[in-house]
Amino acid sequence: MAAALITGATGGLGRVLAFEHVRHGGDVILVDCHAAKLQALSAELRRAAPGQQVELVVVDFTAADAAQQVFAAVQAVGWPVDYLINNAGFGGGGAFVTRSAARDPAMVQVNTAVPMALLKLFLPGMVARGHGRILNVAFAAAWFPGPEQATYFTTKAYLAALGNALWYELKPLGIRVTTFLPGPIETGFAQAGQLTQTRLFAPGTGVAPQIVARVGYAGMMRGKRQVIVGMAWWMRWAAQGYP
Repeated sequence: MAAALITGATGGLGRVLAFEHVRHGGDVILVDCHAAKLQALSAELRRAAPGQQVELVVVDFTAADAAQQVFAAVQAVGWPVDYLINNAGFGGGGAFVTRSAARDPAMVQVNTAVPMALLKLFLPGMVARGHGRILNVAFAAAWFPGPEQATYFTTKAYLAALGNALWYELKPLGIRVTTFLPGPIETGFAQAGQLTQTRLFAPGTGVAPQIVARVGYAGMMRGKRQVIVGMAWWMRWAAQGYP
């Protein structure tokens, strides 16, 4: 199996997606800003799947040239990337009018601009080879408005809309783009983003990341346009009328 590039690799979902890929016999290029965590994850993966190769790329996605840094590092490794998993991202709660004037643009950069730039950089190689798989982790937030999380929900809506459009554009070229729409996941994401007081991220509502990763990865491998997992009934109800 070909190599997968996974962004946000040391986070809860990124970690288990990496294990899922090596479990299927693939090599991985792990991208994150935490060098020590990447090294620890690499050691775990090598123990779990000694036959698979692991490469690490340390990049801060808030940097203006983050995507170019990733692409240059991969070019230096010399591996063709046939699986691109855009998982990196962060959230944050609070009224839009009072949130930091710096924090929200950084969220837009990490959650939307970098994934879009990575697609621009890696898709030509996939097109030339005539095959590829892309998994955009958009989250259920893409489907409905998010008061007190306006910027975060907007970034996920962009990623979902982009992925759904590209599925149609790239399917004739042998490439499948899967938009992944999980509900709340039991990781540290909600705590880091101070979102645990919101209904969407209330304690006890999340699904285990191992289950989420397995469902999303399987959907990507089947070339599904969208994969939904872990949405509560009210999320599905709120999503009615949205694409």
